[in-house]
Amino acid sequence: MKVRKVPLRKCVATGEQHPKMEMFRIVRTPENNVVIDLTGKVRGHGAYLSKKKSAILQAKKKQILNHYLEIEVPDMIFDDLLKLMEEEK
Repeated sequence: MKVRKVPLRKCVATGEQHPKMEMFRIVRTPENNVVIDLTGKVRGHGAYLSKKKSAILQAKKKQILNHYLEIEVPDMIFDDLLKLMEEEK
């Protein structure tokens, strides 16, 4: 039986690589909305963020997602990420 390769993605805040399913994907849709993609299938330009409180807060403080997604990311997105992170524990 063939062993499947686990896709890795790089966190935009920390630069660490983690399996794709262990990260949040934040997407700028073609309509210029910013959404959290929990399925990994939303169309648009995406950026991956570690499921760590420090990574989320660093991305918010340094406006890293604004740079990668080339759009103003509302603070509500970061609040939602923190809530999702707490729910998963």
